[in-house]
Order: sequence, then C-alpha cells, then structure tokens
Amino acid sequence: MELKLPIKNLIRLNWLLSLIPSVIVCIFLLHDKAQTHVIHITIMTAIAIATIGLSNIYIIVVLAQRFEISSRKFKLYRYLLTYTASAIAYLIIWPTFVFFTNYITSSYVLYDFILLGIGSAMVNSLIVVFHNFVLLQSEKAHADLEFSKLKTAHAEAANLLLKQQIHPHFLFNALNTVKALYRTDSRAGDSYIVHLANFLRASVFSHSSKISLLEEELSLLKDYLEMQKIRFGDALDCSISIPENILKSFSLPSFSLQPLLENAIKHNELTEEAPLKVYICKKDDRIIVSNNLQKKMVNVSSTNHGLANLAERYRIWSGDEVIIKEDDRTFSVSIKLLANENSNHRG
Repeated sequence: MELKLPIKNLIRLNWLLSLIPSVIVCIFLLHDKAQTHVIHITIMTAIAIATIGLSNIYIIVVLAQRFEISSRKFKLYRYLLTYTASAIAYLIIWPTFVFFTNYITSSYVLYDFILLGIGSAMVNSLIVVFHNFVLLQSEKAHADLEFSKLKTAHAEAANLLLKQQIHPHFLFNALNTVKALYRTDSRAGDSYIVHLANFLRASVFSHSSKISLLEEELSLLKDYLEMQKIRFGDALDCSISIPENILKSFSLPSFSLQPLLENAIKHNELTEEAPLKVYICKKDDRIIVSNNLQKKMVNVSSTNHGLANLAERYRIWSGDEVIIKEDDRTFSVSIKLLANENSNHRG
C-alpha cells in the first residue's frame, strides 16, 4: 500500500505555526510603547510564516511524486528548495511591508538583508522540524498498518495450511471405512455415507472460517461421532454435556472438537469388553474432552495433524494455550471458549 502524504495535517499545523508566533510577536511589541507598527509587523509575521509553510508543503508534494520520502534525493532537494523559497518569500514580503509602512530599521541595507536571511532560515528550520514530525508519524502509522496486514495474512495462510492438513488424513480413513462397511453391512455403509456427506458439507462451508460457533463445532463433532459409532459400535461410548443455551454465545477455532475425538480413538484400544469412554463437557470458560486411558500396545504412526495442529491454530487466532493432562487412568484436553463479541476472525 502506497504511503499517502498527510496533507491535511500539514496544512492544519501550518496555520497553527502561523498563529502562535504572530501572537507572541504582537504581545512582545505591545510592551514597546515606542513601536507604532504592531499590527503591521504581526500581520507580516503571520503572512511570512504561512507563505513559507505552504511553499514547504507544495515542495513536499511535488518531490514525493518523483522520489521516495525516505530517500536521500528527496531530503536534499527538499532542504535546498525550501530554504531558497523561504528566502525569496522574505525578500518579497519585507520590501512590500516597508513600502506600505515606511518602516525603516536601520540605514544599513546589507545589515537588513543579513537579518532577513537569518530570519527566513530560522523560520524555515522551525517549519521543517514540525513537518518532519508529522511525516514521521504518518510513516510510522503506515508501517504499523502494513505490519498488521502482513501479520494477519501470515496467520491466515498458516491457519489455512493447518486446516488443509486435516482433510486428506480424514478422507483417507473415511474412504477405507466405507469400503470395509460395504463388504460387511451395506445399510451401515449407507448411514456412514450420509454422515460423511454432512460432515464434508459443513467442513467445506466453513473452509475459509477461522472461528466457528460452538453450535457448528458440535454439529461437526456429532456427525463424526455417528460415523465412528457405526464403525466401532459399543466399543465407543461418548457422552456430551454442554448446555444448549451457550451454543450460540461462544465460538471455537474451526475444527477444534473433532480432532480431539479422533485423537482419542486413534491412540487407544476400543473393544466391547473395554470400551473407550469419552466425556465432553463445559467447565467454567473451557471445553474439556477426556477419555479413559487404554493405550494401544503398538505404537501408532503420527502425521502431526492432531493436538499439535490444534495447539498451533489456537495460538494463532486466540493466543490461548491448549491444556493437556494425563495420569495413569485418564487423558484430557481443555480448550478455551471464545466469546462471540471478541471473535473478530470469522471470515
């Protein structure tokens, strides 16, 4: 995004710089009872400062069209042109003032010109300093905005990449399950496909979303759960205890709950004699997914699409930590609910 010059701020500052010194000069001259040109000198001071300031702004605008504001050429030409313009402005304004007021400060013309040169340089230096401050503030605001946009774009890209990792892994397992079901029980296969279609439809619909309503996440989870119940039967016992009245009031990063259930199924033994019991509940401001621990004897290959994926996406979009606890009997994962008014990442 191209940096826009803060022209309005520079003009406002210019009028302020014209007013304040003029008032100071007026107050100073009023204490000099011998001074008879108070109003004229005050007006001349205001006109001189305003003219120099406006010429500075014009020079900045013209040079910015050819050079980068931070470049050495821009600074060099700016200083040369603004100091020259300020000297010319004084050389025009001062003789005009003398002509209309017959105001003579000394009989030495050279001395007057030296004073004019010093005065114009001082005024221009003051204006340049204040203009530099406004320009630096504008550049800082522009840089902060660019950094914020880059950070958001990076986060969105990282989030999308992490979410895209989920789909191939899930689809591979789902298709293998459908194939096996149709060999043994076609009705179960049909039911499995219905839930799979619902799951995929919802996941595609929320593909670009970073944050989903708790209600939407539970809907995805239930479709996935029904698919796994068809696959494992009584070997999987999952209960969900989340109040209905909070489903639309809170959100979670998309695809937060389903990977937790998938992780529990993947790393534990499931038999009808020793079923895997998964309990999903709300406690305070967090959702807890826990299961009895009965790890598989054979190490399961991991593609790093589970807890690490979820923890990284949580870090990106909410800054919260995923709390993992494990003892001899249970394994649990706790994720924080996000209040909808604070969830500004829905896309």
